[in-house]
This record gives sequence, C-alpha cells and structure tokens, in this order.
Amino acid sequence: MTPAADDPIRVAVSTAIFSLRARESGDVLMIPLVRRIRDPHLGQWALPGGWLDAAEGLEASAGRTLAETTGLAPSWLEQLYAFGAVDRTPSSRVVSIVYWALLRTDLVEQQLRAAETPRNVQWFDVDDLPELAFDHNRIVDYAVWRLRNKVSYSRIAAALLPDEFTLAELRAVYETVLGRRLDPSNFRRLLEGSEALVPTDGVRTGSHRPARLYRYDRDADVATHGPLAGG
Repeated sequence: MTPAADDPIRVAVSTAIFSLRARESGDVLMIPLVRRIRDPHLGQWALPGGWLDAAEGLEASAGRTLAETTGLAPSWLEQLYAFGAVDRTPSSRVVSIVYWALLRTDLVEQQLRAAETPRNVQWFDVDDLPELAFDHNRIVDYAVWRLRNKVSYSRIAAALLPDEFTLAELRAVYETVLGRRLDPSNFRRLLEGSEALVPTDGVRTGSHRPARLYRYDRDADVATHGPLAGG
C-alpha cells in the first residue's frame, strides 16, 4: 500500500556496521542484523536502527540506536546515504538516513560480552545474506561497495585493527575486505611511501621470525596516499 500524500513523513536512522570475525576458513567480513519483533516484516532480519529523536543529531542517533539494538560502539562511523523511495515501507512514508561503521576486531567480543547481546541479533557474512526487511539488502550492498572502494585509498582499514599491527595483519584485512589476494611484496612496496604508517619499537613474535609492529598516524593526511593508491 502506498502512503497517502497527507501522511506524516517519518525519519529513521540505521547503521550497517562491519567487522572481521574469525571462522574456520579464516577471517570473514560480517555484519550484525536484528530480527524484527513486530510488523511489518515480522521475523525478518534488518539493519539495526530506530526513529530519529526531534532533539537529536543524526550521528548521535546512529550511535544511540546501534548501542540500543546491538550493544556495539563503532571505531569508525560515517554517513552513507539517504534512502527515501515512496514505497520502501508499506504503511507510512519513511526516510532512512543510513550510516556505515567499522568495529575493531579486538573489540568485538569484548563489547558483545559487556553488553550481553540481545537474542534477536545475529552476525552474517556480507556475501551470504538472507532476504532482509524493507530495502535493506540494497542498502547493505551499497555499504559493502562503498567500503571496498574506500579501503583502497584511505586508512579506514585501521578501524578494523588494534592500535598496533604487523604488515601481514594489515594485508589480511585488505584481502578480507576486498575479497581477493594481494601480492605481499607489492603491498609492502606500496606501503613504504605512506607517511601515515609509522613503525614502532615493538615486534610480534610467533612461529615465524619476529614481525615489526606499526601504527597509523591519525594526524597524517592520507586522502590521496592510501596504501593501495600507489601514491
């Protein structure tokens, strides 16, 4: 049913939040979804979100609704797009302001334990989603496309990593997000010219030889000097 012309327009804020979760096959790019407990689309999975409060900023609403529905607090939060097709909801006109977010791998389990994740929240592989409520499949597809494009020229991969990391760990994040293998030698060579990547005095020890730990200089301008931009 198409909403009537004189129906009030409501504004919702939703967030597509991504993180890397460990699976038997390796790390997988995943997203938490919320099972709807009321109509419309009762029982279907949907993005976490809620109504915009009249006295609330958009970003504040994204953080609040994400925390209320999933218990998560992102490492990176950015506005994605506004979705407002007339027929995207069955009974009233709803415009959704959608944010996309990233959560560090080392903080996911910590936050989930601290917040006692609601039972109606479940993580899904972004490449194997069920049919979602409303137009949320389209929204997630767009958010994944945005992430995979932006990761190639910005430092947002750092939002999925601890404060310090090895180059191999950083490369693994890029490979998981992009869904393809990267040549280790070429990757290291591209990183050598990045002013944003700073070597530390620490090393990671394990079964192989010790690996240097790096961190990102958050004050460095990497808009045109991302690791895969070749600049």
